[in-house]
Amino acid sequence: MKLLVTGGAGFIGSAVVRQGIRAGHSVVNVDCLTYAACLENLNEVVDNSGYTFEKVNICDRPALDQVFEAHQPDAVMHLAAESHVDRSIDGPGTFVETNVMGTFQLLEAARAYWIKAARPDRFRFHHISTDEVYGSLGPIGQFTEDTPYDPRSPYSASKAGSDHLVRAWHETYGLPVLLTNCSNNYGPYHFPEKLIPVVILRALAGEPIPVYGAGENIRDWLYVEDHADALLTVIEKGVVGRSYNIGGENEAKNIDIVRKICALLDRRRPKSTSYAEQITFVTDRPGHDLRYAIDPSRIRAELGWRPSVTLEQGLAKTVDWYLANEVWWRALLDRHGVGARLGIAVSS
Repeated sequence: MKLLVTGGAGFIGSAVVRQGIRAGHSVVNVDCLTYAACLENLNEVVDNSGYTFEKVNICDRPALDQVFEAHQPDAVMHLAAESHVDRSIDGPGTFVETNVMGTFQLLEAARAYWIKAARPDRFRFHHISTDEVYGSLGPIGQFTEDTPYDPRSPYSASKAGSDHLVRAWHETYGLPVLLTNCSNNYGPYHFPEKLIPVVILRALAGEPIPVYGAGENIRDWLYVEDHADALLTVIEKGVVGRSYNIGGENEAKNIDIVRKICALLDRRRPKSTSYAEQITFVTDRPGHDLRYAIDPSRIRAELGWRPSVTLEQGLAKTVDWYLANEVWWRALLDRHGVGARLGIAVSS
């Protein structure tokens, strides 16, 4: 297939691009290279004849039309999004612009292209979203594809809005869409403002390792390469109009994740004291959801997919990758907001 991947220079998007090329697909990477994008994520494929990069903002409809006309994709995999909850608290407008209006412009460009191409049966518009649109769970239960939406942050609200647009374009215009909602991703090339890379890099720097509240928030952790594999499975086998929850089947408290990383670093790069002594509890962020948990039974039963990497394996792979790739992450530390406490403007 020829895949048009938006946000392909980001964390998850670049994993999709790399795996797509390995699987023999052609990939057109559409990315406007905001602060969290990194073209070095794609060094593995940059010289591959099946890979093309287009620096385009998904809010720019004329530019999108040109991309569709030039490349004639078989499918769209839409990953471009503002995704950092703390940044959405400080500046929600950017999230609405990119996640809602950008998705609208992409849907319209895709629909125009699909109609002009005489509505090919093979065409798909795959929208990649998050489990955060479902809100917060108590100590039991899991999110299913039928869980009502209940977003709690500007980020999750903007992603919920984009999900609704995609479904509406299917119901109203017949656009052949697929939707996926994933749990927390982690792994190589994770931009250093999210929990796991922050813990690794703060620990290595000998700085306090910040943990929100008491660290009791629970997430289901999905290794990014597993996620990319699931997304390619959905684009190839998914039923049009269907949504699929993608989970790692690895629930853990944030504080337990932090302690596991510290223990891995104690073994791999030992020092006179344990890295766990650097853990520092900080004021929780506003609207911090207690627990997310994915029920992945639909994708397992219908498409035969399930994660292959356990949490212990994935954390070890991730720590090892960061230890071996200091040149990559050190170049990102000076980007705006990296290393700073964000998402507290509402309470200041």
